[in-house]
Amino acid sequence: MSSKIPTLAARVRENPNDSLSKFALALELLKLNQISKAKLLFEDIVHNDPGYVGVYYHLAKLYTEINENKKALETYKEGIRIAEQSNDEHSKSELKGALLALELEMDD
Repeated sequence: MSSKIPTLAARVRENPNDSLSKFALALELLKLNQISKAKLLFEDIVHNDPGYVGVYYHLAKLYTEINENKKALETYKEGIRIAEQSNDEHSKSELKGALLALELEMDD
């Protein structure tokens, strides 16, 4: 187990509204292929802190890995909308590129 996981999990337990710690914990869990736990954390962030724009790319990518492409498309599009609202051009560009790649892959 990654040495970061217990520390991050403790932070989340202490402050359940800490999206940064949830996000970091989800990324660490993905490294250990604990996809369902990471998915729950990412989805929790989207639900409780929808302005946390960084989560959309990772959640959509996770959805594609588990063959939930429709959810991935919706998540990329929602992330683009959130990035536009916050004037985050970098995130918007990344999300648009990932969305296009998925759309092209789905057309094959």
